[in-house]
Amino acid sequence: MSVRANTQHRITKETNVRVELALDGDGQSVSVSTGIAFFDHMLEQIGKHGGLDLAIVATGDLEVDLHHTVEDVGITLGLALRESLGDKRGTRRFANSLVPLDEALVQTAVDLSGRPHLAYAVDPIAEWIGTFDPQLMEEFWKGLVDGARLTLHIRCLEGKNGHHIIEASCKGFARALRDAIRVEGAGVPSTKGVL
Repeated sequence: MSVRANTQHRITKETNVRVELALDGDGQSVSVSTGIAFFDHMLEQIGKHGGLDLAIVATGDLEVDLHHTVEDVGITLGLALRESLGDKRGTRRFANSLVPLDEALVQTAVDLSGRPHLAYAVDPIAEWIGTFDPQLMEEFWKGLVDGARLTLHIRCLEGKNGHHIIEASCKGFARALRDAIRVEGAGVPSTKGVL
């Protein structure tokens, strides 16, 4: 099997993001530095629970807003994921998870479809988490979905605490992704022959 890894470096006038990703890691080699502590913690969850080797370094115009950095990290991580997967030959393609975190329960489903689509059924979380606006997580997921060209459904079934809901979402995505990218065959998992 070929090495499923990729490095992406995306520079704009607003951000500078570098992502190193290896899909067939063990989740032990994860380092994240974006200047946004809570966001770093969530990205670490994706690496750890996704069984990924992941390094993310991002700088951005945080003095303006966190939005550009959060969105551009999503885009760059998505691009690295798409390139790491190649033609997706042999992957399971579909996977889902149901992850509890205290009172929160989040359902996540992934399809390595080649078609970007996000269904984000999480009620707006009003309270900020430290210096982090929780509304930005939807922007992160949109960026990731667009970059990776995958279909992602995230649905909060239960929950009151914003930290718990977002963390369960990240862990849920990680577990679903880990299953979806698992190699279990030889062909492309589509009757079209391509994804």
